[in-house]
Amino acid sequence: MQGPGAPGAPGQVLQKAGSLPGQAGPGLVRAGRAARTEQTASDAEPLGQNSDRRPRVWGSRRRLPSGRLAPGSVFWPQREHQVLPGLQPEESLQESSPVIMGSPEGRFHFAIDRGGTFTDVFAQCPGGHVRVLKLLSEDPANYADAPTEGIRRILEQEGGMLLPRDRPLDTSRIASIRMGTTVATNALLERRGERVALLVTRGFRDLLHVGTQARENLFDLAVPMSEVLYEEVLEVEERVVLYRGEPGAGTPVKGRTGDLLEVQQPVDLGALRGKLEGLLSRGIRSLAVVLMHSYTWAQHEHQVGALARELGFTQVSLSSEAMPMVRIVPRGHTACADAYLTPAIQRYVQGFRQGFQGQLKDVQVLFMRSDGGLAPMDSFSGSRAVLSGPAGGVVGYSATTYRAEGGQPVIGFDMGGTSTDVSRYAGEFEHVFEANTAGVTLQAPQLDINTVAAGGGSRLFFRSGLFVVGPESAGAHPGPACYRKGGPVTVTDANLVLGRLLPASFPCIFGPGEDQPLSPEASRKALEAVATDINSFLTNGPCPTAPLSLEEVAMGFVRVANEAMCRPIRALTQARGHDPSAHVLACFGGAGGQHACAIARALGMDTVHIHRHSGLLSALGLALADVVHEAQEPCSLPYTPETFVQLDQRLSRLEEQCVDALRAQGFPRSQISTESFLHLRYQGTDCALMVSAHQHPATARSPRAGDFGAAFTERYMREFGFVIPERPVVVDDVRVRGTGRSGLRLEDFPKAQTGPPRVDKVTQCYFEGGYQETPVYLLGELGCGHKLQGPCLIIDSNSTILVEPGCQAEVTEAGDIRITVGAESPTNTVGAQLDPIHLSIFSHRFMSIAEQMGRILQRTAISTNIKERLDFSCALFGPDGGLVSNAPHIPVHLGAMQETVQFQIQHLGTDLHPGDVLLSNHPSAGGSHLPDLTVITPVFWPGQTRPVFYVASRGHHADIGGITPGSMPPHSTSLQQEGAVFLSFKLVQGGVFQEEAVTEALRAPGKIPGCSGTRNLHDNLSDLRAQVAANQKGIQLVGELIGQYGLDVVQAYMGHIQANAELAVRDMLRAFGTSRQARGLPLEVSAEDHMDDGSPIRLRVHINLNQGSAVFDFSGTGPEVFGNLNAPRAITLSALIYCLRCLVGRDIPLNQGCLAPVSVVIPRGSILDPSPEAAVVGGNVLTSQRVVDVILGAFGACAASQGCMNNVTLGNAHMGYYETVAGGAGAGPGWHGRSGVHSHMTNTRITDPEILESRYPVILRRFELRLGSGGRGRFRGGDGVVRELLFREEALLSVLTERRAFRPYGLQGGEPGARGLNLLIRKDGRKVNLGGKTSVPVYPGDVFCLHTPGGGGYGDPEDPAPPPGSPPQLPAFSERGSVYEYRRAQEAV
Repeated sequence: MQGPGAPGAPGQVLQKAGSLPGQAGPGLVRAGRAARTEQTASDAEPLGQNSDRRPRVWGSRRRLPSGRLAPGSVFWPQREHQVLPGLQPEESLQESSPVIMGSPEGRFHFAIDRGGTFTDVFAQCPGGHVRVLKLLSEDPANYADAPTEGIRRILEQEGGMLLPRDRPLDTSRIASIRMGTTVATNALLERRGERVALLVTRGFRDLLHVGTQARENLFDLAVPMSEVLYEEVLEVEERVVLYRGEPGAGTPVKGRTGDLLEVQQPVDLGALRGKLEGLLSRGIRSLAVVLMHSYTWAQHEHQVGALARELGFTQVSLSSEAMPMVRIVPRGHTACADAYLTPAIQRYVQGFRQGFQGQLKDVQVLFMRSDGGLAPMDSFSGSRAVLSGPAGGVVGYSATTYRAEGGQPVIGFDMGGTSTDVSRYAGEFEHVFEANTAGVTLQAPQLDINTVAAGGGSRLFFRSGLFVVGPESAGAHPGPACYRKGGPVTVTDANLVLGRLLPASFPCIFGPGEDQPLSPEASRKALEAVATDINSFLTNGPCPTAPLSLEEVAMGFVRVANEAMCRPIRALTQARGHDPSAHVLACFGGAGGQHACAIARALGMDTVHIHRHSGLLSALGLALADVVHEAQEPCSLPYTPETFVQLDQRLSRLEEQCVDALRAQGFPRSQISTESFLHLRYQGTDCALMVSAHQHPATARSPRAGDFGAAFTERYMREFGFVIPERPVVVDDVRVRGTGRSGLRLEDFPKAQTGPPRVDKVTQCYFEGGYQETPVYLLGELGCGHKLQGPCLIIDSNSTILVEPGCQAEVTEAGDIRITVGAESPTNTVGAQLDPIHLSIFSHRFMSIAEQMGRILQRTAISTNIKERLDFSCALFGPDGGLVSNAPHIPVHLGAMQETVQFQIQHLGTDLHPGDVLLSNHPSAGGSHLPDLTVITPVFWPGQTRPVFYVASRGHHADIGGITPGSMPPHSTSLQQEGAVFLSFKLVQGGVFQEEAVTEALRAPGKIPGCSGTRNLHDNLSDLRAQVAANQKGIQLVGELIGQYGLDVVQAYMGHIQANAELAVRDMLRAFGTSRQARGLPLEVSAEDHMDDGSPIRLRVHINLNQGSAVFDFSGTGPEVFGNLNAPRAITLSALIYCLRCLVGRDIPLNQGCLAPVSVVIPRGSILDPSPEAAVVGGNVLTSQRVVDVILGAFGACAASQGCMNNVTLGNAHMGYYETVAGGAGAGPGWHGRSGVHSHMTNTRITDPEILESRYPVILRRFELRLGSGGRGRFRGGDGVVRELLFREEALLSVLTERRAFRPYGLQGGEPGARGLNLLIRKDGRKVNLGGKTSVPVYPGDVFCLHTPGGGGYGDPEDPAPPPGSPPQLPAFSERGSVYEYRRAQEAV
């Protein structure tokens, strides 16, 4: 019996280099998703360089020159063919809905998944049997289009007649074609879309460049950001604002939401016409039109669109049509993506049509959209196409595994070459409505598919004592080391070394000539190089230990990869209040089968389900999918009985649109179903949930469409742990999803098997503890009833399934593999001595604890700051109070909580008891500023008299009293004026929450003249309880860790992980010192900068080359100041950790160890270590930035960034608003500074302009780059921004800013950036310079004009300009999904 994929296996396409069926590394068969989506940036190349070599197809026929079939050609008689091993020769595909979409006798249905590397074709042939085919997506020497070629081959093979490639195919025997494609994704990843111009409201030309103003990588000084999709911008003279009835306002008009609007300036079409003609003359034919408030008032966009089409623009994407939702920034990005991608899709569709007679006029052609529904070919647009490929896989497992497992929730686990996709299904698709793909935020319904950084091609590293897997990938070329092309060592190589892949099962398609077998020797050689470094570290390191065998090294990397994949799965499930252990793991993707048992075991799951068609699950999903039409419109109604009739009318109208659209496609009403949704949120919050009422029938007190209120309350409680019954609910959007049932369903049932399964061979596989004999079975030979005990391997043509020891696999009635996951076999006990494999695993586990604490805090908190802005950190500490892990990485919190915990240990001594929880915010106790309340829980363990570890959570409370609302006064001069103070307060004592005492303390500032107690006691108490709950979760998780490994081991690895961070910093300091020494420079560096009041911040750094240590001496820094720019010592330490991490230049654990090689000298009584009663609120947000500038300047790392957070506060008796505003980033050696972005110690997102104007009495007149404000240099500093706010009510404006006197410095001859400027323009035209820090009353008609500083330049401006580099390449792996979005939001604080 031949092995799967070996020459001679009937029906199997012999794949070219890069195609490793048993382990989908880069370029390999990604079962269910052939190297698709993010992977395609590197994987999309044709496999192999010899494009003239046609892939050999076993079972294909040889042609004579005449075109007749050659004698002896293989021909599959209809219904007697054999296809991929493991696929039944005949499978009956019956339609769930035979009335339409059926397969008349003699007609074919095709479902085609066009991936980046391979195209999978799944065909239902006349008579109901199935044929499948896999071919290269790109093979220009042999065919122009892979889906067309796949259809041609199957028609040819089934029909027995030759169908020449150079003639359009006859469509008379084709009933339908369904496709998922990566055309849009590839164009987005590789930036190969249409030339686009953006038309935007005047004053907002750079809005999409600035975006949210948050940078994507906190610690990358070059601030790499994805570039915008448009190449030119035209500003449109028009303006619409929300109507507020001010004197002199025009006649209001009603928008689609029901809001009243004022058209302040109609569109000036005359002025626009000439500008558009100029675009046409420059060759631009595609436009994105994005005007303020067009989600509710689309008339202006329609006028602009009509003019553009009249002039001859071929693609005009209006944001009001692309996605009519409030928030102009994501809506604008969506419109740009639509304009950028849709022409590429249309060109592909048109080319596809031309391969068929009549251009497919009488064939139903449907494309998979990102939301998991099929859409007609003519309505398939760019903004809805980005997840077209992976969506098919989700539909596939939702329609198969979920049903087969009796409705148990399913986690989809699709592991491919460069990454792994994770998703969830529990009876309905989980959608997100805003997500980032390849640096572009798309506002459209998308399946929540989370892409994480670990796949078969993920590279393996050993760094500073830590095993590291990915995110770098080997790509399709050269691929893993075993491909014989000089590639790096990867997860695929580790599995090969462990014996979990069998080279004999693969064709000879590797090496430069694509004619050699897979090379275990190359894998071993590449891994041995890494193992040498590892064993050198182990034997010569601080704690010498025995070296590891090559297999132990490989096993270690596989375990680390598994742990890296478990973290996002935990986050995905727990974020919505679900237990991961209650799920089934649906595994597909060529590499997933080798990891599934280990992943399931680590997550507590007891079942793994692998569909028999897992190798082409996305194509199968297309066959099983339904046709979907959605209609959505914005709304601004309250959800109250008074509005239920209006809501029902809107839903009915949208339902009618959906039904009409589906009937126009041939569906009778009996096959159409609709589902209504309302996008609901509590008033005053931003946390909106799209809820359906399909499980909540209508009541007397609900709309006729269903009880959406009950659905909202139920889901809110499940996800967040509480509801706010006294808070009104608001409807943001109304949506209807119409479904035309058309999917096919598999009805084949393999025959039951009575005899034992045949063992194809027995091999040796390595597991914990050593090699074990492992039988190998061929999936194609297994039948219903067969049970296989682990360890064993099950092989088909596309993947290898590893059944680990203690697990059992069985073949189900449907022919799928169900694995029952047993307990892990006892292995060598983990000791307290350092083991680098367990160090990496513990690193992930410790971080996971902090992350899960954060999820509990975010779910159970009630305030906007914590729940929605995510302004909090959670952390785990060792018994000495030293930081072990901290999440998220908010720069100003790094290291600061450690000071707080260690202060409490020293302050309370033995007065810490079980059931105590501490509260602190005092600057002298490690606090940053007073609104940041830190809750600390000591954890006791049986038999231990002192706490064995600590957990803590720090959250920013919106108000804790003081002289101004928000507790961040710009002009405070003492700590008491900034709010309630807690030095060491027992929030919980003996297990009892001290509500009365903490309430009294929060109200205490009201006793001080001119001050108020907390203005929001309810939220304070709720959030404090949430912090206590988050700490309790941390205690539970560390308790589980101790239960698994023992207290001594867990505490030892807390120390080891801190030592690992210490090692990374020492390596960096040695490298810096060695570099200076080699250039004849001293080992002491220094820098000095000033606050705007003249206070100097001085730093001298002395490097000890032998020890890899440094002394950071701030002696000479200015004294404490009368205002609030004083920075507590903890702030300086946070800034130092941030800088050290930036200088290291790669991911390291951020913990106490970072500061171990560093001695810090801060003079007492200085601005960096003020007296206990000094005001500090400005130190946290301003002085921290100057400390960073000084440290980075001393190391010569980059020029100064804007050095300011530009704090702006606006408030009156009934509203309050606070924002920080972006500026220019500093240039550095090799990069220009980024313009319009936050830098260093802050990364807060800015409020979307439409949200700002709808909720607050202001009009945003301008928000654009301040051109020329960046410092000149060989590398230019980034530009600041100009932001103008026009006030519509009387209010108090407060500004707290810096760099209004001293400019951000340049380096190496670069010039400084421009100073900032705060101007107030009174209604009568008078201009006033407000200075850097002030509070001033403003009145209707006044305008605040903020000019933020630019970044410094780097290098002599007269030096030759650097050669233009190639456009920045996006990585082959692009993280995506709700887990990624959550982390981005956390880091944007």
